[in-house]
Order: sequence, then C-alpha cells, then structure tokens
Amino acid sequence: MTPTLSQPIALIYAGGTFGSYGKPLAPLPAKQFLPILQELLSQNPEHNTATISWLDNPLIKDSSQLDAQDFVHFYQLILTAYASGTKRFVLISGTDTLSYLGAFLAEAFAGSDIKIVVTGSMRPLLDSSNIQSYCVDETSDAWGNLSTALQQASSFDPGVMISFGEETWPAQTVQKIHSHDFMAFTGHFRAAYPANSYVKAIPQARLQHWIEDQQAQLSMIQDRAKDAAIFALYCVPNDPKAMITQLKAISNHPNCAIILLGFGAGNLPFSAELAAALDDAYQQGQLVIAASQCPFGGVSDSYAAGSWQYDHHVMSGGRLTIAAIYARLLWLLLRFDSPARRRQRWQFSVNQKTATHKNR
Repeated sequence: MTPTLSQPIALIYAGGTFGSYGKPLAPLPAKQFLPILQELLSQNPEHNTATISWLDNPLIKDSSQLDAQDFVHFYQLILTAYASGTKRFVLISGTDTLSYLGAFLAEAFAGSDIKIVVTGSMRPLLDSSNIQSYCVDETSDAWGNLSTALQQASSFDPGVMISFGEETWPAQTVQKIHSHDFMAFTGHFRAAYPANSYVKAIPQARLQHWIEDQQAQLSMIQDRAKDAAIFALYCVPNDPKAMITQLKAISNHPNCAIILLGFGAGNLPFSAELAAALDDAYQQGQLVIAASQCPFGGVSDSYAAGSWQYDHHVMSGGRLTIAAIYARLLWLLLRFDSPARRRQRWQFSVNQKTATHKNR
C-alpha cells in the first residue's frame, strides 16, 4: 500500500540532549516531556498536515549507554507498530550512538515499505533559563531538526533516514563528524543496500509474509543480543604484537565480530604472527572486517600494506562508515545462525570491488 498524507506519524522519544532540561542538564522523563512536546507541536501549523501519534517507550537513557539489547528493543517496538499498520516513524535519540542506531534499523527493516527518520539535537529543545514555563530555546537546533524529520516522514519514499542540521541522508551513510557543532553529522545519497532495498508498494500478501518472518525470528534475535559483541581494534603505530594480543583476547568470545580500523585505505602492519592470528579468528567463526580510520573513502586493496589481510579471511568494509559496519555485523550476528551464512550475506551486501580477489 502506498503511503498517503493521511497516515499518522508515530513519534518515539528515547531521551538524549533533545529532551534535557534544568541545571545541570538532564533528560526529562517521557511522562513529563511528551505532553510539553505535544502542546508545542499543536501550536505550530506547519505540522498540522500530519497526524502525530505517540509510541510508549520505557527505554529512556543516555545514548552512550545503549547496547545491542537496546537496539533490539527499538526494533521490536517499531516492528510491533508496523505490523499493526503504522508506516511512518520519527525516533528522537541522543547523538552519541544516533548513527549506529539508525544504521541498525536500516539493516533490520530492509525489504519493507516502512519509513523511519531518526533525529536528535546538540542543544536541548527547551530553554533552561526560563524557569517560569517550558518554552522552545530559539538558539537550539532541536526544533529545526524535528521539523525536518517530520517533513521527511511525511514523504512517500520508504527507508530509514537520519535528519540533522536540517539535512537528511540514508541512515547507513551517516557519521558524526563534530562533537558539539550544530552540523555534527554528515552523509551522502550514494547508498546501496539496504537503502535501495525498500519498496514503495508491497502486495499485502508479501508484506504479511515479511512481517511474520520477522516476528518468528524475534525471540531468537532478542536472545542472541544478550551476548553479541562487535570489537573494534584501532590501529596505531604499535608493533603488530599489540593487535595480536587483542585478537587472542577475544578469540573465544561465542558471538562476536571484529572491525580492524586500519590506516588510510585499510593498511595494517604485516607480521606472520598477525596473519596467523587472523587465520585463527576465521577458524573460530568470527567475521573480521577491514575498515578505515578516515571518515571518507573506505578501504582499498591497491596497496600491498593493506591487501595482504584479504589473504587471511579478512573481508572488505568497502565504503561503509564505521557505524554502518557495526550495524550490519550486529544484524548478521542476530539474524543468521552460522559463520558461513554470515560471510555469504556480508559479501552479498557490500560492494567488494576493493577486495575481490581473495575473499574466501
């Protein structure tokens, strides 16, 4: 069914700077903040074209504290509403893990006709200097970000997006590039899977099958989230023994994947012992993904300093952001039951032009 402007937008408040108030700043509880936000929205005619409903969300915490189980919580919350017929959502979250959460939801809802827009702010919506009444801080970016998110949620195009700085991008292309500036995030529109996997109109039978399949897997996904872990090994000018020590320390984790954050285009210091450690990680069933510390460009096998790792079962992260790599790895750990299937799905979903020759 193609969405129409009469369809409601379900708003989810998950805390973060957006809903903080007072001195010192702290997130307001949902029961206190949502009535204020509802009243402010009702006073602004720019949002009267869409009916806004509210999803009850008990998980209000600083976004830096979110983990895999919390991501699954938001997935389950939205999936339940989607199965009941709601197609459009705006999720307000904190900025620390906003790009990770958005990318995870993009992975989880790929193949559907849902529209989710994730947003937040660098300054609170409410003016803490006014203790007489709750009013919008005119110097904040919060209202502008929310307005953009609501406008995006009203559009006909399905998919998971992130709105920030009054701009919007496919969720898996977004990364945080500034710790406190209003233009804290950036992204692009050259997005492949899962952004191009959403469809505007799904036959009812196909949609019902998609929903039933997701619901059937939900219990397993929730259970696996309890011990799922993505380890990020950041390469600095150390002897390779330092990374070997890190790899060995996590080699026996039962449900994990590893991101190698290499120099430049994914370059790593070579040693025979490090190559052997990567082989061991593969034998343990772990996915090891090559990524770049650089914010743009991704990885390449053009340099011998980086290409050697692909001979030892490391897989290319392509041009994916770190947040998108994390999100895709987490979804693979939760959704697929064997290392072979996870590797197969990674190779299917990531452009392998940067490392096609030795991915086994």
